[in-house]
Amino acid sequence: MIPPSSSNINKGQSTQGQGPKQTQQNTTVPPAPPTPPVKPQKKKGAWLPLSIGLGVLMLLAVAWLTYTSINTTRELEQKIAELEEAERLQSELESQYFDALTELDNLKGENADINNMIEQQKVELEEQKQQINRLLRDKRKLDVARSEIADLKNRIATYVAEIEQLTLEQEQLRQNNELLQSENTELATNLEAQSNENQQLKEYQTKLVSEKEDLARSVRLGSVIKVKEISVTGLKVGKNGKTAERRSAKRVDRLNVCFTTMENEIVEPGTETFYIRIINPKGETLAIDDLGAGVLQNTATGEEVRFSQAQEYEYANEETQLCFNWEPGLPLQSGKYDVEIYNKGYLAGKSTFELK
Repeated sequence: MIPPSSSNINKGQSTQGQGPKQTQQNTTVPPAPPTPPVKPQKKKGAWLPLSIGLGVLMLLAVAWLTYTSINTTRELEQKIAELEEAERLQSELESQYFDALTELDNLKGENADINNMIEQQKVELEEQKQQINRLLRDKRKLDVARSEIADLKNRIATYVAEIEQLTLEQEQLRQNNELLQSENTELATNLEAQSNENQQLKEYQTKLVSEKEDLARSVRLGSVIKVKEISVTGLKVGKNGKTAERRSAKRVDRLNVCFTTMENEIVEPGTETFYIRIINPKGETLAIDDLGAGVLQNTATGEEVRFSQAQEYEYANEETQLCFNWEPGLPLQSGKYDVEIYNKGYLAGKSTFELK
Protein backbone atom coordinates (compact mmCIF):
# COMPACT_ATOMS: atom_id res chain seq x y z
CA MET A 1 0.00 0.00 0.00
CA ILE A 2 1.47 3.42 -0.97
CA PRO A 3 1.43 5.86 1.96
CA PRO A 4 -0.07 9.28 1.34
CA SER A 5 2.37 12.04 0.63
CA SER A 6 3.00 14.80 3.10
CA SER A 7 1.49 17.30 0.69
CA ASN A 8 -1.75 15.33 0.61
CA ILE A 9 -1.73 15.05 4.38
CA ASN A 10 -1.15 18.76 4.79
CA LYS A 11 -3.77 19.51 2.18
CA GLY A 12 -6.21 17.29 3.95
CA GLN A 13 -5.41 18.89 7.28
CA SER A 14 -5.80 22.31 5.73
CA THR A 15 -9.07 21.38 4.13
CA GLN A 16 -10.33 19.86 7.34
CA GLY A 17 -9.52 22.97 9.21
CA GLN A 18 -11.34 25.17 6.72
CA GLY A 19 -14.31 22.85 6.17
CA PRO A 20 -16.84 24.55 8.41
CA LYS A 21 -16.11 27.96 6.98
CA GLN A 22 -16.52 26.74 3.39
CA THR A 23 -19.75 24.99 4.34
CA GLN A 24 -21.12 28.18 5.71
CA GLN A 25 -20.27 30.12 2.56
CA ASN A 26 -21.14 27.53 -0.10
CA THR A 27 -23.37 24.62 0.76
CA THR A 28 -22.59 22.88 -2.49
CA VAL A 29 -18.94 22.12 -1.51
CA PRO A 30 -18.67 18.61 -0.11
CA PRO A 31 -16.99 18.20 3.28
CA ALA A 32 -13.22 17.34 3.29
CA PRO A 33 -12.35 13.70 3.85
CA PRO A 34 -10.88 12.79 7.23
CA THR A 35 -7.06 13.07 7.57
CA PRO A 36 -5.48 9.60 7.37
CA PRO A 37 -3.21 8.72 10.34
CA VAL A 38 0.53 9.01 9.87
CA LYS A 39 2.02 5.56 9.52
CA PRO A 40 5.05 4.52 11.63
CA GLN A 41 7.12 3.83 8.45
CA LYS A 42 7.45 7.58 7.91
CA LYS A 43 9.27 8.13 11.26
CA LYS A 44 11.50 5.11 10.71
CA GLY A 45 12.53 6.40 7.25
CA ALA A 46 13.52 9.77 8.73
CA TRP A 47 16.15 8.16 11.02
CA LEU A 48 17.65 5.95 8.30
CA PRO A 49 20.18 8.54 6.88
CA LEU A 50 21.33 9.39 10.41
CA SER A 51 21.83 5.70 11.23
CA ILE A 52 23.79 5.16 8.02
CA GLY A 53 25.97 8.22 8.78
CA LEU A 54 26.69 7.00 12.30
CA GLY A 55 27.54 3.56 10.91
CA VAL A 56 29.95 5.04 8.39
CA LEU A 57 31.60 7.14 11.12
CA MET A 58 31.94 4.07 13.32
CA LEU A 59 33.50 2.10 10.44
CA LEU A 60 35.94 4.95 9.77
CA ALA A 61 36.83 5.12 13.47
CA VAL A 62 37.41 1.37 13.62
CA ALA A 63 39.53 1.52 10.45
CA TRP A 64 41.61 4.39 11.82
CA LEU A 65 42.09 2.65 15.18
CA THR A 66 43.10 -0.55 13.37
CA TYR A 67 45.58 1.34 11.17
CA THR A 68 47.04 3.16 14.18
CA SER A 69 47.25 -0.08 16.16
CA ILE A 70 49.09 -1.84 13.32
CA ASN A 71 51.60 0.98 12.97
CA THR A 72 52.10 1.14 16.73
CA THR A 73 52.59 -2.61 16.86
CA ARG A 74 55.14 -2.49 14.05
CA GLU A 75 57.06 0.33 15.73
CA LEU A 76 56.97 -1.53 19.03
CA GLU A 77 58.17 -4.74 17.39
CA GLN A 78 61.00 -2.86 15.69
CA LYS A 79 62.05 -1.23 18.96
CA ILE A 80 61.90 -4.60 20.74
CA ALA A 81 64.02 -6.14 17.98
CA GLU A 82 66.55 -3.32 18.25
CA LEU A 83 66.61 -3.65 22.04
CA GLU A 84 67.09 -7.42 21.84
CA GLU A 85 69.86 -6.96 19.25
CA ALA A 86 71.56 -4.36 21.47
CA GLU A 87 71.30 -6.69 24.49
CA ARG A 88 72.72 -9.56 22.45
CA LEU A 89 75.61 -7.44 21.24
CA GLN A 90 76.17 -6.17 24.79
CA SER A 91 76.30 -9.73 26.08
CA GLU A 92 78.66 -10.74 23.27
CA LEU A 93 80.86 -7.72 24.02
CA GLU A 94 81.03 -8.48 27.74
CA SER A 95 81.81 -12.13 27.08
CA GLN A 96 84.58 -11.35 24.60
CA TYR A 97 86.03 -8.64 26.82
CA PHE A 98 86.22 -10.70 30.03
CA ASP A 99 87.44 -13.77 28.15
CA ALA A 100 90.18 -11.59 26.69
CA LEU A 101 91.16 -10.28 30.12
CA THR A 102 91.36 -13.82 31.45
CA GLU A 103 93.41 -14.98 28.48
CA LEU A 104 95.80 -12.04 28.74
CA ASP A 105 96.25 -12.52 32.48
CA ASN A 106 97.06 -16.19 31.86
CA LEU A 107 99.83 -15.11 29.50
CA LYS A 108 101.61 -13.11 32.23
CA GLY A 109 104.88 -14.43 33.50
CA GLU A 110 108.14 -13.25 35.01
CA ASN A 111 109.03 -11.00 32.08
CA ALA A 112 108.29 -7.39 33.07
CA ASP A 113 108.23 -6.11 29.48
CA ILE A 114 105.59 -8.63 28.41
CA ASN A 115 103.56 -7.94 31.55
CA ASN A 116 103.65 -4.20 30.88
CA MET A 117 102.61 -4.85 27.30
CA ILE A 118 99.67 -6.94 28.51
CA GLU A 119 98.56 -4.16 30.87
CA GLN A 120 98.76 -1.63 28.04
CA GLN A 121 96.73 -3.91 25.79
CA LYS A 122 94.11 -4.28 28.53
CA VAL A 123 93.83 -0.50 28.72
CA GLU A 124 93.35 -0.29 24.95
CA LEU A 125 90.69 -3.02 25.05
CA GLU A 126 88.88 -1.17 27.84
CA GLU A 127 88.86 2.03 25.75
CA GLN A 128 87.46 0.19 22.73
CA LYS A 129 84.85 -1.51 24.94
CA GLN A 130 83.70 1.87 26.27
CA GLN A 131 83.48 3.15 22.70
CA ILE A 132 81.31 0.16 21.70
CA ASN A 133 79.12 0.71 24.78
CA ARG A 134 78.47 4.26 23.61
CA LEU A 135 77.51 2.95 20.16
CA LEU A 136 75.14 0.37 21.67
CA ARG A 137 73.29 3.12 23.54
CA ASP A 138 72.40 4.66 20.17
CA LYS A 139 70.11 2.16 18.39
CA ARG A 140 70.88 3.86 15.08
CA LYS A 141 74.52 2.76 15.33
CA LEU A 142 74.06 -0.97 15.92
CA ASP A 143 75.71 -1.77 12.59
CA VAL A 144 78.77 0.23 13.63
CA ALA A 145 78.73 -1.55 17.00
CA ARG A 146 78.71 -4.94 15.26
CA SER A 147 81.70 -3.90 13.20
CA GLU A 148 83.51 -2.64 16.30
CA ILE A 149 82.83 -5.91 18.16
CA ALA A 150 84.26 -7.87 15.22
CA ASP A 151 87.27 -5.56 15.23
CA LEU A 152 87.64 -6.09 18.98
CA LYS A 153 87.66 -9.87 18.44
CA ASN A 154 90.36 -9.57 15.78
CA ARG A 155 92.31 -7.20 17.97
CA ILE A 156 92.25 -9.65 20.87
CA ALA A 157 93.45 -12.44 18.60
CA THR A 158 96.28 -10.23 17.37
CA TYR A 159 97.32 -9.29 20.91
CA VAL A 160 97.34 -12.90 22.02
CA ALA A 161 99.36 -13.97 18.99
CA GLU A 162 101.91 -11.19 19.57
CA ILE A 163 102.28 -12.01 23.25
CA GLU A 164 102.62 -15.72 22.57
CA GLN A 165 105.28 -14.98 19.96
CA LEU A 166 107.16 -12.66 22.31
CA THR A 167 106.83 -15.17 25.13
CA LEU A 168 108.25 -17.87 22.89
CA GLU A 169 111.13 -15.61 21.88
CA GLN A 170 111.75 -14.65 25.49
CA GLU A 171 111.66 -18.29 26.52
CA GLN A 172 114.10 -19.17 23.80
CA LEU A 173 116.33 -16.31 24.88
CA ARG A 174 116.10 -17.44 28.50
CA GLN A 175 117.01 -20.99 27.53
CA ASN A 176 119.94 -19.69 25.54
CA ASN A 177 121.11 -17.65 28.49
CA GLU A 178 120.82 -20.64 30.80
CA LEU A 179 122.76 -22.71 28.31
CA LEU A 180 125.44 -20.06 28.12
CA GLN A 181 125.66 -19.89 31.88
CA SER A 182 125.95 -23.67 32.24
CA GLU A 183 128.69 -23.80 29.65
CA ASN A 184 130.45 -20.68 30.89
CA THR A 185 133.45 -22.58 32.23
CA GLU A 186 133.97 -24.65 29.11
CA LEU A 187 133.26 -21.79 26.71
CA ALA A 188 135.24 -19.07 28.45
CA THR A 189 137.14 -18.40 25.25
CA ASN A 190 133.92 -17.85 23.36
CA LEU A 191 132.32 -15.61 26.00
CA GLU A 192 132.91 -12.41 24.08
CA ALA A 193 131.43 -13.90 20.92
CA GLN A 194 128.37 -15.10 22.79
CA SER A 195 127.98 -11.70 24.44
CA ASN A 196 128.12 -10.06 21.06
CA GLU A 197 125.48 -12.45 19.80
CA ASN A 198 123.24 -11.63 22.72
CA GLN A 199 123.80 -7.95 22.15
CA GLN A 200 122.87 -8.34 18.51
CA LEU A 201 119.73 -10.18 19.49
CA LYS A 202 118.75 -7.39 21.86
CA GLU A 203 119.48 -4.83 19.19
CA TYR A 204 117.42 -6.84 16.76
CA GLN A 205 114.52 -6.87 19.21
CA THR A 206 114.89 -3.15 19.72
CA LYS A 207 114.99 -2.68 15.99
CA LEU A 208 111.83 -4.74 15.59
CA VAL A 209 110.04 -2.59 18.16
CA SER A 210 111.30 0.57 16.47
CA GLU A 211 110.26 -0.70 13.04
CA LYS A 212 106.84 -1.57 14.40
CA GLU A 213 106.45 1.94 15.81
CA ASP A 214 107.65 3.44 12.53
CA LEU A 215 105.18 1.28 10.63
CA ALA A 216 102.35 2.41 12.88
CA ARG A 217 103.34 6.03 12.34
CA SER A 218 103.55 5.47 8.60
CA VAL A 219 100.08 3.91 8.53
CA ARG A 220 98.66 6.79 10.54
CA LEU A 221 100.42 9.34 8.35
CA GLY A 222 99.09 7.59 5.25
CA SER A 223 95.55 7.85 6.61
CA VAL A 224 95.75 11.63 6.94
CA ILE A 225 93.24 13.39 4.69
CA LYS A 226 95.05 16.21 2.95
CA VAL A 227 93.28 19.47 2.13
CA LYS A 228 93.74 22.05 -0.60
CA GLU A 229 92.30 25.34 -1.84
CA ILE A 230 92.39 26.91 1.62
CA SER A 231 90.86 30.39 1.60
CA VAL A 232 89.90 32.90 4.29
CA THR A 233 87.48 35.75 3.61
CA GLY A 234 86.84 38.71 5.91
CA LEU A 235 83.15 39.54 6.31
CA LYS A 236 81.22 42.49 7.71
CA VAL A 237 77.86 41.55 9.26
CA GLY A 238 75.14 44.16 8.82
CA LYS A 239 72.24 44.86 11.15
CA ASN A 240 69.93 42.91 8.86
CA GLY A 241 72.20 39.86 9.10
CA LYS A 242 73.55 40.21 5.58
CA THR A 243 77.31 39.96 5.08
CA ALA A 244 79.69 41.81 2.81
CA GLU A 245 83.28 40.97 2.00
CA ARG A 246 85.83 43.30 3.58
CA ARG A 247 89.64 43.40 3.63
CA SER A 248 90.13 46.05 6.30
CA ALA A 249 90.77 44.51 9.74
CA LYS A 250 88.76 47.25 11.46
CA ARG A 251 85.69 46.44 9.36
CA VAL A 252 85.85 42.63 9.64
CA ASP A 253 83.48 40.95 12.10
CA ARG A 254 83.76 37.38 10.85
CA LEU A 255 86.34 35.15 9.16
CA ASN A 256 84.98 32.58 6.70
CA VAL A 257 87.45 29.69 6.30
CA CYS A 258 86.96 27.22 3.42
CA PHE A 259 89.03 24.26 2.24
CA THR A 260 88.61 21.17 0.06
CA THR A 261 89.30 17.64 1.30
CA MET A 262 91.23 15.34 -1.03
CA GLU A 263 90.63 11.69 -1.84
CA ASN A 264 92.49 9.06 0.20
CA GLU A 265 91.86 5.44 -0.80
CA ILE A 266 93.39 4.18 2.45
CA VAL A 267 90.75 5.88 4.58
CA GLU A 268 87.39 4.21 5.09
CA PRO A 269 84.35 6.52 4.83
CA GLY A 270 83.23 7.84 8.19
CA THR A 271 83.42 10.76 10.59
CA GLU A 272 86.58 12.82 10.31
CA THR A 273 87.67 15.78 12.46
CA PHE A 274 89.60 18.75 11.11
CA TYR A 275 91.29 21.24 13.44
CA ILE A 276 91.62 24.80 12.15
CA ARG A 277 94.36 27.07 13.52
CA ILE A 278 94.35 30.80 12.71
CA ILE A 279 97.59 32.64 13.59
CA ASN A 280 97.60 36.44 13.80
CA PRO A 281 100.45 38.68 12.57
CA LYS A 282 102.10 38.49 16.01
CA GLY A 283 102.34 34.69 15.77
CA GLU A 284 99.55 34.13 18.31
CA THR A 285 96.85 31.53 17.78
CA LEU A 286 93.35 33.04 17.72
CA ALA A 287 91.61 30.87 20.27
CA ILE A 288 88.43 31.44 22.28
CA ASP A 289 87.22 28.50 24.36
CA ASP A 290 83.55 29.44 23.93
CA LEU A 291 84.02 29.23 20.14
CA GLY A 292 85.42 25.68 20.25
CA ALA A 293 89.13 26.32 20.77
CA GLY A 294 91.33 23.58 22.25
CA VAL A 295 94.71 21.86 22.20
CA LEU A 296 95.91 18.98 20.02
CA GLN A 297 99.21 17.10 19.90
CA ASN A 298 101.26 17.39 16.76
CA THR A 299 102.02 13.73 16.05
CA ALA A 300 105.01 14.60 13.90
CA THR A 301 106.77 16.74 16.55
CA GLY A 302 105.10 15.70 19.78
CA GLU A 303 104.33 19.33 20.59
CA GLU A 304 101.01 20.61 21.85
CA VAL A 305 99.30 22.92 19.37
CA ARG A 306 96.55 25.39 20.19
CA PHE A 307 93.75 25.43 17.59
CA SER A 308 90.94 27.91 16.93
CA GLN A 309 88.08 25.54 16.12
CA ALA A 310 87.37 21.89 15.23
CA GLN A 311 84.89 20.68 12.65
CA GLU A 312 83.54 17.17 12.01
CA TYR A 313 81.98 15.85 8.83
CA GLU A 314 81.16 12.54 7.18
CA TYR A 315 84.07 11.77 4.88
CA ALA A 316 82.99 9.89 1.73
CA ASN A 317 86.45 9.50 0.18
CA GLU A 318 85.90 12.24 -2.33
CA GLU A 319 86.74 15.88 -2.75
CA THR A 320 84.42 18.02 -0.64
CA GLN A 321 84.52 21.72 0.18
CA LEU A 322 84.04 22.56 3.86
CA CYS A 323 83.51 26.04 5.28
CA PHE A 324 83.13 27.45 8.78
CA ASN A 325 82.75 30.88 10.31
CA TRP A 326 84.87 32.23 13.15
CA GLU A 327 83.32 35.31 14.73
CA PRO A 328 85.37 36.42 17.78
CA GLY A 329 83.44 39.56 18.62
CA LEU A 330 86.78 41.34 19.06
CA PRO A 331 88.71 43.70 16.76
CA LEU A 332 91.28 42.05 14.51
CA GLN A 333 94.79 43.26 13.72
CA SER A 334 95.94 44.28 10.28
CA GLY A 335 98.69 42.24 8.69
CA LYS A 336 99.47 38.79 7.37
CA TYR A 337 97.72 35.78 8.93
CA ASP A 338 98.52 32.06 8.69
CA VAL A 339 95.90 29.33 8.67
CA GLU A 340 96.71 25.65 9.29
CA ILE A 341 94.42 22.59 8.96
CA TYR A 342 95.20 19.42 10.99
CA ASN A 343 93.83 15.88 10.67
CA LYS A 344 94.76 12.96 12.95
CA GLY A 345 97.41 15.11 14.61
CA TYR A 346 99.21 15.88 11.34
CA LEU A 347 99.33 19.10 9.35
CA ALA A 348 97.02 18.46 6.38
CA GLY A 349 97.39 21.85 4.69
CA LYS A 350 98.16 25.53 5.30
CA SER A 351 97.76 28.93 3.67
CA THR A 352 97.95 32.66 4.36
CA PHE A 353 95.68 35.69 4.08
CA GLU A 354 96.03 39.38 4.80
CA LEU A 355 93.87 42.07 6.38
CA LYS A 356 94.72 45.71 5.76
